[in-house]
Amino acid sequence: MDTILVVNSGSSSLKFQVFGIAKPTTLKRLVKGQLDGIGTQPRLRVKGSDDAVLIDQTHAPEAVGDVSAAIGVAAAWLKETQNLAPIAVGHRVVHGGPDYGRPVLVDDQVLANLARLTSLAPLHQPHNLAPIGTLLARFPKIPQVACFDTAFHRGHDPIVDHYAIPERFYAQGVRRYGFHGLSYEYVAERLREVAPGAAKGRVIIAHLGSGASMCAVLEGRSIDSTLGFTALDGLPMGTRPGQLDPGVVLHLLSEEGMTVAEVQNLLYRECGLKGLSGSSNDVRWLETSNDPRAALALNHFVYRVGLHAGMMAAALSGVDAFVFTAGIGENSVKLRARITERLAWLGAMLDPAANAVHGQEISSRESRIGLYVIPTDEELMIARHTLDVLLKRAR
Repeated sequence: MDTILVVNSGSSSLKFQVFGIAKPTTLKRLVKGQLDGIGTQPRLRVKGSDDAVLIDQTHAPEAVGDVSAAIGVAAAWLKETQNLAPIAVGHRVVHGGPDYGRPVLVDDQVLANLARLTSLAPLHQPHNLAPIGTLLARFPKIPQVACFDTAFHRGHDPIVDHYAIPERFYAQGVRRYGFHGLSYEYVAERLREVAPGAAKGRVIIAHLGSGASMCAVLEGRSIDSTLGFTALDGLPMGTRPGQLDPGVVLHLLSEEGMTVAEVQNLLYRECGLKGLSGSSNDVRWLETSNDPRAALALNHFVYRVGLHAGMMAAALSGVDAFVFTAGIGENSVKLRARITERLAWLGAMLDPAANAVHGQEISSRESRIGLYVIPTDEELMIARHTLDVLLKRAR
């Protein structure tokens, strides 16, 4: 069976999945793995299609010192133990900039173009691109497809994507892009199966995790998003502040004497839930903490989700459904309940029993809008896009 490898690389971890092509357009997940602790305490963990553990093995730090080495370890294991040699590799790439609005085959020039966007997504872009470069060098004949988190939001009305700054900056690519698009695309498609009626209408999808945003979806298409030029805007996140007066940045530079690099590090790594709580960006820990700063962080998060939901509702001229997804959205019973309270003015009413067991539909019969919990699957979306690119290439 031909297979597609999907790679989602971070600074210290490499997530990967392998999908078998059962029919010309049908995909079957075969393995799901992660190699984390790169450079410190490398650990390879892989599960099969039946969720059984295939390997759980630690490595010496010097043996897996970087992403390139991690790719080598994962690829060798897949080939030697599973006899899997993928015909293509699909990658999650956070930022596609103004030039890439759909999945694209990667060559050296494309890779160089994407590397120029690193300053717009410093937490993600360099780590997304590292395995692409490694595989291009080692296996130049294997097609690699970059799938962008910004692509789902392309096609917005110009008034949505413009900032109120001189037009020349928009022409240079300074515009609102939106992110988490692979997640939104999958959830929007899944909603058509879960609630076909709602999927045809006005939907707010809340991707609530360490990275958090919301998307206004009309008839399955993105029409607005809380994220903008970079992944710093909109909702507060694990370590990022969300919406911030630009004057704060000017103050940090001029009055605090911080360098650009220091400000960048602060905004990407020291703010959000971590900054407010002073201790952690892990919602599970914050929910059990007695520290008033932990409560402040969660209260702020819930308030801002409710506030930005109002913005998305305005973009849609009303709401027919609200969908929770990603780590917090899929797993936090308490925060789903608290956010729903903030949506009461839209007619949202929770079914506590359904919410407690993470039901697929958690709205009560009296609710005027549907409330849903739909686990995201960005990797499957990447595999679908990669297969589509391969099929188009073969025509």
